[in-house]
Amino acid sequence: MPAVVAITAILGGETSVQTVPIPHDCVDGFTEAYYARPERFLDASVRRSQSVWGFVEREVEVRFVRALGDDLSSGAWDERYGKWRAMAHFEGSLRLIVSDRRPA
Repeated sequence: MPAVVAITAILGGETSVQTVPIPHDCVDGFTEAYYARPERFLDASVRRSQSVWGFVEREVEVRFVRALGDDLSSGAWDERYGKWRAMAHFEGSLRLIVSDRRPA
């Protein structure tokens, strides 16, 4: 992805960049939508719908799923990251870039 500064430079004009909060119950299915529901990553169909998994070697994916499943089963994930489940929203990588470029 191009840097935000590169995008705003190309757009020109008066430009604003706003963080888009991701709600804990976001149903869009992109990776950050599951910050509070890591169990979703155990579902192969969820991973297949996210392009990032296409860049991960199969063996790495298998190790990830096993480790995440173990951490969820043992409670280790919740011990370390459980506070994320109670967050109303997460401010991740999503940005809304708006340009008020007026014709010259």
